[in-house]
Amino acid sequence: MNPRDAARAFRAHHEGPAPLVLPNAWDVGSALGFVVAGFPAVGTTSFGVAAAGGSPDGGRSTREATAALAARLLRLPVPVTADVEDGYSDDPDEVASYLAELGVAGVNIEDSTDQRLVAPDRHAAKVAAIKAASPDLFVNARVDNYWLGQSANLDEALIRARAYVGAGADGIFVPGISRPDEIRTLTATLTVPVNVLPVPGMTVRELADLGVRRVSTGSLPYRAAIDAGVEVAIRLRDGETPPKATPYPQAQGRLVAYRDGKLSATGE
Repeated sequence: MNPRDAARAFRAHHEGPAPLVLPNAWDVGSALGFVVAGFPAVGTTSFGVAAAGGSPDGGRSTREATAALAARLLRLPVPVTADVEDGYSDDPDEVASYLAELGVAGVNIEDSTDQRLVAPDRHAAKVAAIKAASPDLFVNARVDNYWLGQSANLDEALIRARAYVGAGADGIFVPGISRPDEIRTLTATLTVPVNVLPVPGMTVRELADLGVRRVSTGSLPYRAAIDAGVEVAIRLRDGETPPKATPYPQAQGRLVAYRDGKLSATGE
């Protein structure tokens, strides 16, 4: 998928009749599974990428691994968006240069570093620099008030969100927000698509009714996959029968199709 078509398609996925449910992959294998399942776009998860390399999330540990994974995922037949922590630098121009080289359709960039919020004007400067260098890139500016429990109220979140929209952000991501009234106010106030994580007790349809345009899985699939893998080993250890899984030839076939550039966006 060429970059311009990917960027155009990814943007359009935020304008459909239902929110874009974006699965977040941590390697090629997980991304292939999402594509074969019919998801129209794939993101990466900084937690999953960091954990796969043995590092905690954050702290700018995933810069090289994210770039390497993004390069591999560009061969997918669907748009790819990358979770790039805080852009891996305090310098807006350095961030913009790094992201321009990724070649992805979108990025998710957070307004915190080492688990601390940064001043909104500093993050807005990064957003502006990114858009100046890569106008077609869908910049999803993340507002971390709720996620980090710092100034975790709607007024503070809106101050940050408005600053990022003013700097050119194409979307706003507020992980951790969960109250329906606050979500509704957020989506009604902002002029760009709003992205949230899954909210316990709420369906995607209910989030759509609140105005949400994108629901990211975040690190949930990675954590669930680890749990499932451990459960398989426990069951075998304890004398139970093995669970069903994608047959080896089918999983191998996905990788062959990916390698040969023959993976379909509608099937294997």
